Amino acid sequence: MALTAKVRRVGNVAIMDLHGKITLGENTGILRDELRSLLSQGTKDIVLNMADVGYVDSAGLGELVGAYTTATNQGGSVKLLHLQGKMKDLMQITKLHTIFPSFEDEKAAVASFGAGATA
Repeated sequence: MALTAKVRRVGNVAIMDLHGKITLGENTGILRDELRSLLSQGTKDIVLNMADVGYVDSAGLGELVGAYTTATNQGGSVKLLHLQGKMKDLMQITKLHTIFPSFEDEKAAVASFGAGATA
């Protein structure tokens, strides 16, 4: 299943709704391109909504780390929303939960960016 990414905004925060699998190849490129596009437009606060992501392979995990690094280097921040069971486990096993703030509630994720985040 190909990855699709739809971006919507809540105040100054971009929420990227991801659907499908984040796997080696075109799927990781879609995530990378969308993130770079947001950053080039000046968006610094980004939430990746993982509710409809069924699978992430090692390349996909690497792409998430790359997204974090790219955003951080440009003064931005990437947070995760609605991690599913296996993805939660993967974040724990790899210790990535220590760098990616994760939320179950969209309002809480948006509010975590502070002033100017809410519409």
